[in-house]
Amino acid sequence: MSPLATYRRLFALTGTTYVLVAFLARLPLAMSQLGTLLLVSESTGSYGLGGLSAGALAVANALGAPIAGSLADRLGQRHVVLVQSLAGAVAITALVALVHAGAANAAVVGVAALAGLAMPQVGPLARVRWRPITAHTGSQQRRLVDIAFSYEGAADEASFAIGPALIGFGVVVISPGGALLTAAGLLAVFGTAFALHRTARTERDGAASAHVGRLVTPVLVVLAVAQLLIGSLFGATQTGTTVLATDAGQPGIAGFVHATLGVGSALAGVATAFIPDRISLERRILVAATALLLLSTPLLLVDGLTTLVPVVAVLGCAVAPFMIGVFTIAERVVAPARVATAMTVLASATGLGYAVGSSVAGRLADHHGYTAAFAVTVTAMALALGLVAASQRRLRAALAASTSIADAGVDPVAEVPTESVVA
Repeated sequence: MSPLATYRRLFALTGTTYVLVAFLARLPLAMSQLGTLLLVSESTGSYGLGGLSAGALAVANALGAPIAGSLADRLGQRHVVLVQSLAGAVAITALVALVHAGAANAAVVGVAALAGLAMPQVGPLARVRWRPITAHTGSQQRRLVDIAFSYEGAADEASFAIGPALIGFGVVVISPGGALLTAAGLLAVFGTAFALHRTARTERDGAASAHVGRLVTPVLVVLAVAQLLIGSLFGATQTGTTVLATDAGQPGIAGFVHATLGVGSALAGVATAFIPDRISLERRILVAATALLLLSTPLLLVDGLTTLVPVVAVLGCAVAPFMIGVFTIAERVVAPARVATAMTVLASATGLGYAVGSSVAGRLADHHGYTAAFAVTVTAMALALGLVAASQRRLRAALAASTSIADAGVDPVAEVPTESVVA
C-alpha cells in the first residue's frame, strides 16, 4: 500500500472531524509560550522576565504532563483532558489579567506556571489513540501506526507554525493579551471536544487490557534527552527571533518568522512516510541530527529579518524527521500500558528544553543580542548529534528486541477488537 493510500485508510478509521479537532486542540500550547514571552516582555521591557515567564509555563507543563499521562494510562484520557482544558483556559485568562493589572513579577511567573501545569499535551495523547484505533487492521497495523506517527509529527510542527503565526496576527491586530485570550478560547472549545471524542473511549479500552510494564529504561532516557535538546532549539530560536524582530521595530512579526520553522518541519514530517523501511529509525534520527547541526549554524551569521527567514525555514526541514523518529522508537520499545506516560515524558522533555533554551537565550540576549541567543540553538544541536551518535547501538538493540516480541504476537493491545470510531 502506498503512503498516500495508507494516509487515506488511516483517516477513514476516525473521520475528518477527529483529525480537525485533534489538530486545533494542540494550537493553544503552541500559542501560549510565544504569547507569554511577547506579553510579558512588552509590558515590562525585560526579555529576561519574558523568557522566565514563558519558561515557567513550559517547565510546569513539562512537570505536569507525565502525571497527566500516567492518569490517562490508568483512567483513560476523557476526564483528564477535560479537566486540563478548562483549567488551562482559566489560567491563561488570569495571566493576561494580572499582566494588565501590573502585578508583581513573582505573581506573573507563578500564574504562567499554573497555566502550563494545567494545559494538556494533545499531540502525545493523540499518538496513543492510534494503536487501539488500528487494532482490528491485522497485518496493516504496524504500517498504519508508523504513518500515524508521521502525520502526528507533521501536525505538531504545523501547530507550532500556525500557533506563533496566530499570536503574531493577534499582536498586530489586537494586542499580546488579546492573542493569549484567543488561545484560551481555543483550548476551552477544542480541548473539550478532543476529550469527549469517542476515540478517547477506544484509547482507554486498549490501555486497560494491557499489562503494566517498565517505563524508565536507558533507551527512554536517551530519547528524553534528545527531546530536551530539540526543545532548546525551539526556545532559543524563538527568543533570538523575538529579539531580532523587536530590534528591527517589528515585534509582532516574530511569530510569523518563527512559524516558518514549523512550515518546513511539517512538510518534512509528511514526507517521512515515503522513507523506505530499510532505513532504520536510529539511522534516521542520526541523519536528522547531523542536518540540524549543519542547518542551525547559519543562524550565527544572520544580520536581519530578510536573512533570518530562509535560514529558519530550511532548519525546520530537519526538525520533524528527528522528532518523528524519537517518538516512533519510544512507541515501539515501551510497554503498551505505559505508552501515554512515555509520550508525555518526551513532550515534557521538549517543554523543559524550551524553558532552558528560552531562559538562557533570553538572559544572553539581554547582554549580547540575538546572536548569543542563536548560539544556544547551535550548541544544543551539537549535543544532540553527539548523543544520538553515541546511542546508535543501544537504540538498534532495543528496536530489534521489540520487533522480536511483536513478531511473536505478544503485544496484547493488538489483540483487542475495536469498534468503528468514525466521527
